[in-house]
Amino acid sequence: MMNRALITGLLALSLNAAFAADTSPAPKDALAGARAQIAAKNWAAAIDELKRVNEVTSADWNNLMGYSLRKQSTPDLAGSEKFYNEALRIDPQHRGTLEYSGELYLMKGDLATAEKRLAALDKACTLPCAEYTALKQSIARYKANGNKSASSDY
Repeated sequence: MMNRALITGLLALSLNAAFAADTSPAPKDALAGARAQIAAKNWAAAIDELKRVNEVTSADWNNLMGYSLRKQSTPDLAGSEKFYNEALRIDPQHRGTLEYSGELYLMKGDLATAEKRLAALDKACTLPCAEYTALKQSIARYKANGNKSASSDY
């Protein structure tokens, strides 16, 4: 009888703990607004939202800022590079940053650094890897175009 009461009590406690854990709100993605603006190709709004959030210690935040600066109608390549470099300082294997910074280097005409980013992706990824495939294709297009690119390519 004592064992049954003990088991019943422990079961009730574990169910309450599980219920409490399940009802806690999911953490909010502070970058969701910026991601939505990026998906809509609203670069200025994405940059404004990223500045508002200001998660400068986040590799994702720095990657999105670099991407938005690079994709706007008048690309800020120096600014983009600064944010990509910070993202990689925070997380040297950040796959999105490795891909996007590789594309940035193609825009700047720096094939060697783009290929270094591809090599880093090869180590960071478990193949198949979308970021590796995308940068590899960008490099192939760049080479097929006589080592030239248009910013619209990336």
